[in-house]
Order: sequence, then C-alpha cells, then structure tokens
Amino acid sequence: MDFELTEEQRAFAQTAREFAEGQLAPHAAQWDAEGIFPKEAIAKAGELGFCGLYAPENAGGLALPRLDATLVFEEMAAIDPSTTAFITIHNMATWMLGTWATPAVRDHWGPLLTTGEKLASYCLTEPGAGSDAASLKTRAELVGHEYILNGSKAFISGAGSTDVLVLMARTGDAASGAGGISAFVVPADSAGITYGKKEHKMGWNSQPTRTISFDNVRIPADHLLGREGEGFKIAMKGLDGGRINIATCSVGAAQGALNAAQQYMHDRKQFGKSIASFQALQFKLADMATELVAARQMVRLAAAKLDAGARDASTYCAMAKRFATDAGFNVVNEALQLHGGYGYIREYPLERLLRDARVHQILEGTNEIMRVIIARRMLEGDAPDVIR
Repeated sequence: MDFELTEEQRAFAQTAREFAEGQLAPHAAQWDAEGIFPKEAIAKAGELGFCGLYAPENAGGLALPRLDATLVFEEMAAIDPSTTAFITIHNMATWMLGTWATPAVRDHWGPLLTTGEKLASYCLTEPGAGSDAASLKTRAELVGHEYILNGSKAFISGAGSTDVLVLMARTGDAASGAGGISAFVVPADSAGITYGKKEHKMGWNSQPTRTISFDNVRIPADHLLGREGEGFKIAMKGLDGGRINIATCSVGAAQGALNAAQQYMHDRKQFGKSIASFQALQFKLADMATELVAARQMVRLAAAKLDAGARDASTYCAMAKRFATDAGFNVVNEALQLHGGYGYIREYPLERLLRDARVHQILEGTNEIMRVIIARRMLEGDAPDVIR
C-alpha cells in the first residue's frame, strides 16, 4: 500500500493549483456576491482537460482514475468550492453520457462537453423525490421513434445555463420502482422545456440552481442511455463518483480554510504576541489538520476502491462522502472561529468557504442516507471482516 503520489499525479495537482490561483482566486468572491456563473473560466478549465477528467477517451475525455480526479478537484475547491463543485457535476454527467450513450450521441456531445465548450446538468431530484429518488414521477413514453417527456426536476445545478441534461425518467408503470427508470440525454433547449426562477441560496452562488419542467418534450429514441430500465443503476453509478467528487470539494474547502487560519495565527497579535503562541489555538489547529488528513485519506481510499471495481466500492464512497463533508465543514467552521470577527466578514474567504461547504452534507444523497447505505451493508454477515 503506497500513499505517495506519482510524479504525474503531482503534476496534475500542480497544474490545477496554478489554474485555481490564476483563474478562480481573483474572481471567486465577486462571482459569489453577484451570482455570476463563470462559463468562460470553466471553458478554460476544459482546455486543460478538467471538464472530462474521467470521461472515456472515445468521448474526448482523459479517462483518468477517480483518484487522479480528486487531486485536481481538491486544488480548485481550496479556492472556489462552488465553481469546482459544478465542474465535478459536469464531469459526472459527461462520464455518464460518454459511457452509456449511443455512438452518434456520444460522438456529437462528447467532444463538446469534455472541452468545456458545452456544459451538462444532472437531473435526478424532483419536488417530491429527494432522498427517495426511486419514487420519481417524470415520465418518458416511447411513441414511434421518439420519447415524449413530461414532469419536473428540482434543485438542478446549472439549469438554464447548460446545454444538455442527463435526465432520469420513468418508462415503467407507477409501481415499477427503481426498475422502471431509464436515463436520457436531453438537449437543454428542446421545445417544451421551461426553467424556473433562479434560487436564492446560502452558498454555491457561482452556479445557478433552478427547477426544470418538461411539457411533451420530444427527443429521438437513440437519446436513451443504456437500455430501458437501467436508468436508476446508471444514476447510482454516477453518484458513486459524484459522492467522491463532492467529498473532495469539502476536503479542498477545508484545506483552503486551514491555509488561511495558519497564516492568520502568525499575523494576528493579541496581548502583545502572536496568537500562534497560544496553546489552546495550537491544539485547535492540530485537530483541524488531523481531521483534514483523515478525510483526505478516506476519500482517496474510496476513489481507489471505485477505480479497482471493488465489490464494496459504493459503501466506501458513502463513507467518504459522510465523513469528509462533515469533517470538512467542521474544519472550515473552526478556521472561521480562529479568525474571530474577521472570519465573519467578506473581506476574508472563510464565510464564503463555510457557506459553500454546508450544502455538501445535503446533496448527492444526504449524510443521513449515507448512513443508511453504510448500515445496510454493515448488517450483512461478512461485513465486519470485509469492510475495514
């Protein structure tokens, strides 16, 4: 077991750090304050391959391991978790399209998405189907050589500003459950699609979030991903990687906050000396660093399990998502506390990192649902010997 990164992995991480410092850091606060979706910056990330990190090569992607992708996402999230999180969602949707789309659809959309020229949204959640995603009601009816879509989606990142939707809809009857769900590629400007108002959110303000309504939207039959009835399985495979991605964004946010706290402790003076000399604050910094390293290694372990196709990869992804998003938020919160009143004002990045990191405990499956996934596996007879 080797915990050291290769030279190539370090180079990827360094490229991502330089990109984040040059393209994200000067603008992240403004994007957050003004609700700007930085499509130009995302396209520049695409020029470096960051919009198709693990998408298949035949779709224009780099086909990197998920572990390598975490290195890129972490460096960017240390500067701007909101924009980075959208890039991770785009990567997930692009991978799904590249893996399961028909050759014609893949050949059209793959190069556009992996370069960042066009952007994708992932559409699973509905107003009445959140944690219970298998209860979704959006329908797709096959009529001749077309599917007709009706229904709605909620809390969709990028909605209204992206170019293609990776959509889960019911093709079976109302009682068909997860087995009656199929996945589709839907051009975002298709007739019959309408977008709701831009949601006003606590964080993630550099990416728009809207509801999407489908009223007799027609798409060609070859826009089906995989086969009918495989949509929920495809969605969950996407979310395994998505959970690692969002956990990585929490690790990145925590690293950015830790960096700021460490520097602030040297700069800030109280009672005639640097606050770095106060043992109580030293201990706080030590705990933050320890939790951050533990979270990072948990995420990398889960990524390695997913790359290896391990039987219990989904369990490890759930563990990593639960642990890293909780620990990451706690580290950012402690870093804000170390800054005192300065941490609460927008001149410093702490309050933005905190607001952006908070939603990570909710999306890609709430942390309560992560516990359900983990507990179900741990109650199986072999689990104590296998999950270690």
